[in-house]
Order: sequence, then C-alpha cells, then structure tokens
Amino acid sequence: MSNCKVETCTVETSDGVKLSTRLFKPREEINKGNPVVVLVHPYSVLGGCQGLLRGIAAGLADRGYKAVTFDMRGVGRSTGRASLTGFAEIKDVIAVCKWVCENLSADRILLVGSSAGAPIAGSAVDQIEQVVGYVSLGYPFGMIASILFGRHHKAVLQSPKPKFFIMGTKDGFTSVQQLKNKLSSAAGRVETHLIEGVSHFQMEGPAYDAQMVNLIVEFIASL
Repeated sequence: MSNCKVETCTVETSDGVKLSTRLFKPREEINKGNPVVVLVHPYSVLGGCQGLLRGIAAGLADRGYKAVTFDMRGVGRSTGRASLTGFAEIKDVIAVCKWVCENLSADRILLVGSSAGAPIAGSAVDQIEQVVGYVSLGYPFGMIASILFGRHHKAVLQSPKPKFFIMGTKDGFTSVQQLKNKLSSAAGRVETHLIEGVSHFQMEGPAYDAQMVNLIVEFIASL
C-alpha cells in the first residue's frame, strides 16, 4: 500500500484543451534536486489512461520522487479529442511539463512513455529544455505500429538526451531485432533492458510496476 499523497489539478494546453492531472508527492522528498517524473499513458484510442500508470507513479513517490500522470485529450475528464497518430497529444505533454516547471519549481524532468505514450513523449523530448532524460516502456517500433507512429521515431532517435528503452522479449508490436535495428542509429547515450518472456500488455500490467520503478530509479541515478 502506497504512502504517498495524491493531488489533482487541471492543466490547460496551448490550444485550450483542459487535462485532468494527478501529482503524486512523497511523504519525504529525498533530494530536492531530483527530476520530476512525468508519465505518458498508453494509446488513448485503445483505452489508455493515466490510471494505468498509478502503480508506477505511486511507487516513485514512495521512493522520494514527485511523479505526474495525466489523461491526454479526449480521455477521462480531459477535454478535446484523441488523435489517431498522437501528434496533437505532443501539445499535452509539453503543457504538463510546463506546468511542472512553473508550479513545482522543477528545472529537471524525466519523461516516461508507456506503449503508444512512448512515441508521443519521445516527440516532446527536445521541445522541453528541462527534460534531462527519456524512458520508454514498450516503444511500438514494429511495422504495423509504425503506420500510426512511424513519424514520431526520428525525434527521439535524433535527440542527444539520454534514453532508456525497456521492453519484453515477447512484445507483439516490436521484436528484439527491430528494437536493435532502430536504436543502432540513435544519437547520444542509449540503454536497453529486455525482460525475458514478457509480452507487451503483460509489461503494462500491475505485476511489473515494481520492476519498472526500480529500473526508472536506477536510470535517474545515472543522469
């Protein structure tokens, strides 16, 4: 059972969409210089929402990190309309990161994207100066997923900022070889962590939240 405090608020985007947002605050902040972790949920069109990231956000708060989740446009209580390719949602990520900087006095942000949230977060990485690193949980690099998200790839692969790709070896959207091929051309520091025998949706499930928290915390320590 998590011991963190959860606050809710509304964040407005540059195009007037209002995003339902949650801030997970630690009972005791270990280090005020720690980055705030902003988490971007899976594909809105398939039922992705911030609730899926609650376990990871609460786990991070229990470890002393502030974490922020939000429903992208058209999801839950957020206004607006979800897009098929996730390009409108880049504005959502930028707005939440801007809110974090202005309201939490944060000058360092770690962006974490889960499933389709990974390409969306990746497209925002270099548009936000305060982002110091990026973590992908199951980036959909495969052929079929690329029909929707292929135009997001370039932004994160060309970013010089440190990147960490976590994936199950049985991911149905991206094979291990496809991941390696994509990352072979990536700029800057790139790390991967493969979870043996785990599928895409398994890794998204609550059974893996604690492992995701540990990996994210290890990555933060290396920044």
